[in-house]
Amino acid sequence: MPSFDEVLKEAGEFGRYQKRVFFLLCQTGITFSFLFVGVVFLGHAPEHYWCRIPGAAELSERCGWTLEEEQNYTVPAPNLVNRFSSGQCERFDIEWNNTSVSCANPLSHFTNRSLGNVALTPCQDGWVYKQSHSTIISEYNLVCANAWMLDLTQAVLNLGFLTGAFTLGYAADRYGRIRIYLYSCLGVGLCGLVVAFAPNVYVFLIFRFLQGVFGKGTWMTAYVIVTEIVGSDQRRIVGIVIQMFFTLGIMILPGIAYLVPTWQGLQLAVTLPSFLFLLYYWAVPESPRWLLTRKKGEKALNIMHTIAKHNGKYLSPYYSEITVTDEEVSNPSFLDLVRTPHMRKYTLILMYAWFTSALIYQGLVMRLGIIGGNLYLDFFISGAVELPAALLILLTIDRIGRRLPFAISNIVAGVACLITAFLPEDILWLKTTVATLGRLGITMAFEIVYLVNSELYPTTLRNFGVSLCSSLCDIGGIIAPFLLFRLAAIWMELPLIIFSILAVICGILVLFLPETKGISLPETVEDVEQLSSLQSKSGGKKKHQDTSYI
Repeated sequence: MPSFDEVLKEAGEFGRYQKRVFFLLCQTGITFSFLFVGVVFLGHAPEHYWCRIPGAAELSERCGWTLEEEQNYTVPAPNLVNRFSSGQCERFDIEWNNTSVSCANPLSHFTNRSLGNVALTPCQDGWVYKQSHSTIISEYNLVCANAWMLDLTQAVLNLGFLTGAFTLGYAADRYGRIRIYLYSCLGVGLCGLVVAFAPNVYVFLIFRFLQGVFGKGTWMTAYVIVTEIVGSDQRRIVGIVIQMFFTLGIMILPGIAYLVPTWQGLQLAVTLPSFLFLLYYWAVPESPRWLLTRKKGEKALNIMHTIAKHNGKYLSPYYSEITVTDEEVSNPSFLDLVRTPHMRKYTLILMYAWFTSALIYQGLVMRLGIIGGNLYLDFFISGAVELPAALLILLTIDRIGRRLPFAISNIVAGVACLITAFLPEDILWLKTTVATLGRLGITMAFEIVYLVNSELYPTTLRNFGVSLCSSLCDIGGIIAPFLLFRLAAIWMELPLIIFSILAVICGILVLFLPETKGISLPETVEDVEQLSSLQSKSGGKKKHQDTSYI
C-alpha cells in the first residue's frame, strides 16, 4: 500500500492545483499583516492636542477663532509663566466664560505675574486634537494619564495571538484545517466590525483581543495547509513566499491608511476582505495529510484524485488506497523538551530567539509611528526592505547553512540599532539607512527561526516544540509596546539600545546551536542528542530532508 508522499509525487507535488490553492491562501498573509502592524496607523499620535477648556469653545465661536487661535489665546506659552505647561495634560485654572474677555487679546486682563501664580488643573473636559486623520487616540482620549492604554491595545492583540495559537491550533488538529480556517475568517471579520464601531475603549480592547485570537487562526491554518499539500522539496520555498505576502501587506497598508481619513474607515478596509475568504469553502480542500491522521483515507484519496486531475496527471489503480498509520499519537510535555542536555540547551536558546525577534521586530515597526517624518513613506520603505530579507535567506541557507546567517542577522540588527541611537538627527539619510539595515537584519532572523526551530526537534516533539517556543513570540509582542512607548517617553532612542543588547546576545547564543544544513530531520530525542556526531559523519553531504515546521 503506497504512502501519502508516494501518491502526492504521482499526482504532482506542486502542480497547477497546488499553485492555485497556494496563491489563494497567501492572501491571508496580507490581511494578517494589516492586523499585526495596523496599530501604527490606528493609534498614530495626533500632530497637536491640548486641553479642552470650559467656555473656550463658546468664546471661540463668538470670536470666530480658528483652532490655532483658540490654542494660542487660551493655552499660555511656557515663557509666560515660571512653570512649564504645554497645555496637553494640564491647563490654567481660569474661567474663560467671562463675557468681558476680549476677542483680540483675551489674556490682556492678566498680568505676567498673576499668570505665574495661577493654579494648574488636570484636563477634565477632554482634549482638542489637530490632525489630518482621526485615530483611536482622539476617539478614546488615549493621552496623558491614559496614554498607556494605547500600549494595551497592541498587547491584548498579541495576547489574542498567543491564545489563538494554542486553542485554534489544537482545534485545527482535532476538527480539520479548512474548517478552523473558515471559522477564523468569519470570527476575525465579525470582531473587526465590532472594533470599528466600539462605543468605548473597553469594548475595543475586548474585541481586539478576540480579533487576535481568530487572526492567528487564519494565518496559522493557512500556513499549515499550504505546507501540507506540497512535496517536501517545496515546503521551504512556500513557507518563505507566504511570508513575502505578509511583507506585501505591510507595503500596501500605508497606502490604504493615507487614502482613508478615519480610523473607523481604515479598520473596515482591512477587515472586510476577511469575509471574501469564506468563498474558499468551494476552492480550498481539506488537508489530505490531516484526513489520514484521522483515519479518513477514502476522503484523502478523493482529494488526491482531484489534485491529479487538475495537474494533468492520472493516478493508476495501484493508488486505490493510502497507508493510514495505526500508531497512537503520544502527548508530549514541556519536560520532554528540557529533560536531556542538548534538547534543553536548544529549547532555551530558541525560546529566547523567538522572544527577541518578535519584540525587536514589532518595536521597530511601531517606532515608525513616533519618530516623526513622513510616516506613510517611511512605513512603505521599511516594508519594502523585508523583500530582500526573504531573497537573502533563499540564497544563503542552502549554501552557507542556517546557523551563520541566523547569528549574523541578529548581530547586524543589534549593531544597527545601537548606531542609529547615537546618530545625530541632522544626518537623517544616514540614520534612516542604518535603521533600515537593522530592520533587514531582524526580519531575516525572524524568518530563519521558523526553519531552525523545526529542524532541531524530533518528529515526536516537532509540532509541540515549535508551538511552545513560538509562543514566546507573542509574549515578546505583548511586552514590545510597553517597552517602546514608555522608554521612548524618557529618551526617544532608549528602546534602540535595549533592542541592540537583546539582538547581539541572541546572535551569540544561536552560535551554540548545531548546523542543520544537509542532514536529515531527527526522528527521536536520541537523534537530537547525537546531532553533532551525525553532522560530522555526514561530511556535509546533502541528504533528503523534510522542512515542514508546523
